[in-house]
Amino acid sequence: MGKPTDLVQGTLDLLILRTIEHEPKHGWAIAKRIRQVSNEVLRVQQGSLYPALYRLEREGWIAGRWAATETGREAKFYSLTSTGRAHLQHEVAAWERLSGAIDLVIQRA
Repeated sequence: MGKPTDLVQGTLDLLILRTIEHEPKHGWAIAKRIRQVSNEVLRVQQGSLYPALYRLEREGWIAGRWAATETGREAKFYSLTSTGRAHLQHEVAAWERLSGAIDLVIQRA
């Protein structure tokens, strides 16, 4: 059995997009927010996070810009693009269908 922190393939992209939906965040802040919102269950490792961020940026779903963090260090802040917002809506709908179907099987099988 997998660890509780193992993510279903493809969900990391969804979590990142949702996390930066309302305000730009740098990589460490994205990982921290996912951990906080999930009550410390989901821990995104740098080895997974940064390749996902680069991939999302290549797809045109997020855009990065360099700026100072709250501590004064330079970091790349990521925000959703308009195509990223549309992709997020599509992915949320797909996730709701999938998780609803899984829930039905768990409850009724």
